[in-house]
Amino acid sequence: MDTETADVADHDVTTITCVCGNTVSKDGLIQANAQGIPVHSGDAPAPPELAEWPADEDLYTLCPSCGRVYRDAVIEETGTAPVAFRVDVKAAPIAEAIRVHWNLST
Repeated sequence: MDTETADVADHDVTTITCVCGNTVSKDGLIQANAQGIPVHSGDAPAPPELAEWPADEDLYTLCPSCGRVYRDAVIEETGTAPVAFRVDVKAAPIAEAIRVHWNLST
């Protein structure tokens, strides 16, 4: 099975164009943990739906449109963005975490 790979420019995770066509500026991409759950980066404690910011900075980028997840360290190291895994963005707990993330972002 071939690995799906997103487009990315210059080892920069903010330039990912997901396999589905989503980008940071289109429908948004979300920083997530190793389980694909969006992380909280604020000073206040994380809402229960969001994961705490990983202490080891092992971050991933989640496409909330299709559920593809990319590992930031691979992108920064290699300049490529292979899909690490997929999550179901319409089911708990991911769907609730995405909703809370967007509510905090507005």
